[in-house]
Amino acid sequence: MPYKKVEEYNIQVTDDVKDRYKNIIEDLGENTDRDGLLKTPERAAKAMQFLTQGYHQDPVEILKGAMFKESYNEMVIVKDIELYSLCEHHILPFFGKAHIAYIPNGHIVGLSKLPRIVDVFARRLQVQERLTEQVLDCINDTLKPQGVAVVIEASHMCMMMRGVQKQNSITTTSGFRGQFEKIETRNEFLKLIGK
Repeated sequence: MPYKKVEEYNIQVTDDVKDRYKNIIEDLGENTDRDGLLKTPERAAKAMQFLTQGYHQDPVEILKGAMFKESYNEMVIVKDIELYSLCEHHILPFFGKAHIAYIPNGHIVGLSKLPRIVDVFARRLQVQERLTEQVLDCINDTLKPQGVAVVIEASHMCMMMRGVQKQNSITTTSGFRGQFEKIETRNEFLKLIGK
């Protein structure tokens, strides 16, 4: 039996975006009737829906769905979380890693939920600064820990492929709440993630 991948997309949105992509490709001077481009507008429409699916997901519900009472009150770190997003200025990818830490205050959260929160916010048109703050605030406001820290390191295709064309630049953003605003706690976190 041949491989069959099942994905669900809004048919109306797919058709509308497909037509727009077809027009864009034609406006750029390409022939959308040639063999390699026949299905490109539809594939691009589906890809864009996938890459922006975070608009239709609730990060608070994701966290609340896996919160557990626990007396543990030391630092919890999930580091090197892969992330892929689209720069809202050029709709070009940026990608890298997020590092998240929190100090529980009576509740812990399932470890897989932290990467899922990153994905929810990354799967939107973004800037790295806002992405960092959204992840930070969602965890802080929902879990209500003693403190939370987020560091994101990413490469931006809008800087690499166009514009300034700097291939090896990495942008780092960070945010700290609660106990992580104290320099000794922040330094312990940064040392543990290798920064």
